[in-house]
Amino acid sequence: MNRDFDVVIIGAGVIGAAMAALLVARKVCAPGRVGIIAERLAPDVAADAAVDADWDVRVFALSRASERLLRHCGVWNSIPPQRIFAYERMCVWDAGGAPQGPGSLSFDCAEIGEPNLGFIVEGRALQRHCLRQVSAAGVVLIEAGMQGIAVGDAEVRIGLNDGRELRSRLLIAADGTESKSRELLGIGTAGHAYHQDALVAHVRTAKPHQNTAWQRFLATGPLAFLPLPGGRSSIVWSAARAEASRLAKLDPAAFGAALTAASGGVLGEVQVTTPTVSFPLKLQYALDYARPRAVLLGDAAHAVHPLAGQGLNLGLLDCASLAEVLSGAADPRFLGDYKLLRRYERWRRSENLLAATALDGLERLFSNANPAVAGLRAAGLKAVGNLPFMKRQLARRALGLIGDIPSFLRTDSAHGRSSV
Repeated sequence: MNRDFDVVIIGAGVIGAAMAALLVARKVCAPGRVGIIAERLAPDVAADAAVDADWDVRVFALSRASERLLRHCGVWNSIPPQRIFAYERMCVWDAGGAPQGPGSLSFDCAEIGEPNLGFIVEGRALQRHCLRQVSAAGVVLIEAGMQGIAVGDAEVRIGLNDGRELRSRLLIAADGTESKSRELLGIGTAGHAYHQDALVAHVRTAKPHQNTAWQRFLATGPLAFLPLPGGRSSIVWSAARAEASRLAKLDPAAFGAALTAASGGVLGEVQVTTPTVSFPLKLQYALDYARPRAVLLGDAAHAVHPLAGQGLNLGLLDCASLAEVLSGAADPRFLGDYKLLRRYERWRRSENLLAATALDGLERLFSNANPAVAGLRAAGLKAVGNLPFMKRQLARRALGLIGDIPSFLRTDSAHGRSSV
C-alpha cells in the first residue's frame, strides 16, 4: 500500500531517529506524518534486558549540545543511567612528552563552571531509545530497502524493494557514509582515505581512570582511553591499516601489553575485556547538502577522523539546525522548498568543513615524526595551556556551548541555564 508523508527519512540510526523525534517535538510535523525507512531496524528489546548485559563495544562521546538535543526530543531521560557515564577531565599529550609535561594539555570541567565535559554513552542503548521515542511519538517505521528516488515539483517519490511507493514533501538522507540516497540524488563527495583503521575494545586498567578521557598522539595515530563505569575504559586506537590488522590478530594478553606500551603506562597495565573490532577511517564530505525536496544529514553529508570524538555530535547539530530551519516553513507543503533547504546547507556545510579541516590538520600534525614538528607541537600545547581563556573557549566549543548553534540548544532546559 502506498502512503503520503510530510517527511521521509532514509536511515534508522541515531541521526535519522533523532531527526524524526525533533520534527515531532518541535511541531514541524504532526505525528504520523513522518516516516523512517531502513532495510533493517534494530530490535527493540523488551523490558531493557540489555541493562543487565555488558556494555556494547561501540560507544559515543556526546557533548552538552547533544545532551540538550536528546533531552528536547524526549530521548535522554529514557536511556538507562547505567548506560551513560559523565567524564570530568581530559588529558592529551604527545608521544614525546608526558601526561603532565610540557607536551600535554589538560581540561577540567571545574575550569569552565560545568558539571562535566560530556558523556560516554553506549551506542546500542542510544539507538534503541531513539527508535522507541520516535515510535511512541507516532513516527512510522518502515522496514524495507529503497529502490529509487524521483523528485518532482510538489513531492518526492521513494520506491521500495517490496513494490510500494511513498510520497513525501521532503526526503532526508541519513543513511551513512555509503549513502545510497546521496548517490541516487546525484550528489558527489570529496575527501581522502587515511589508510588507517580504528581499533575499538573495552579494557580494565591497573590504575583508575579518574573520570578522565586520556589521549596520546603517536606517530602512527592517536590512542584514546574513554572512561566507563566500574573503572573500565573504551579504547579507540587509530593505526596504519597493516599495523591495525596485526594488532587485531593479537591474543588478548599480547594486545593488552601493546596498549600498555602505546599509552606510556599512563593507566598502568591494560587488560582487554572484550573482542576487538575495527573500522576504516576517511575524510569525506558531500559537495552539496541540499537538492530540491531533499537534504543530507550526518555521515551522509560528512565523515571526519574520530580523534576528537566529534562525528556524532556534528551530525546531531545537523539535525538541530535543520529542525530550526524547517520550523520557519509556514505550511508542510513548503518543507521541501529549495530556498529553505539552502539556508540549512549554508549553515551546516561551513561549520562541518571547518571542523573536518581542523581535525584533518590535527591528525597530520600529530602523526608527523619529524623532530622539528614535534618541537612545534610541544610549544603549541604549552602555549594553549598557558592561556586560560583560550583553554576555556576550546572546551566550551567542544561542548557545543558556543559557536553558531541553534537557538533552542543554547539553554539547558533541565537547569534553566544559558550558554551565552
